[in-house]
Amino acid sequence: MITGIEHTGIMVTNMEKSLSFYTEILGLNLLDRFDHTSVPVELAFLGLDEKVLVELISGYPGEVTNEGKVHHLAFSVTNIEEKFEILKEKGVQLKDKEITELPNGKYFFFYGPDEESLEFFERK
Repeated sequence: MITGIEHTGIMVTNMEKSLSFYTEILGLNLLDRFDHTSVPVELAFLGLDEKVLVELISGYPGEVTNEGKVHHLAFSVTNIEEKFEILKEKGVQLKDKEITELPNGKYFFFYGPDEESLEFFERK
């Protein structure tokens, strides 16, 4: 039985740049980081408290391609207008130039360091 989402894995080209983005800009905590023993890749697990939300994968054989990335990763937020302004101030590339409102909440998309599509969503 499925009880929830464990985490979302994202292929990255530069682990340090991605760690900086996800921790310093988005505010996630680095929970664990190590080299995979059977595949030559480095893994970093980020989240809130002890709950892993994102796994960054660096060094996988072959290039990181758009097909190899997750379509988008959505984070639940409060005060989405403030988050929108903070990302603009920090120079984060915004995909959406304004916040979109839906019947169940508000959202906007922006890009991570490897042009991965990220979303902030505030539920009503």
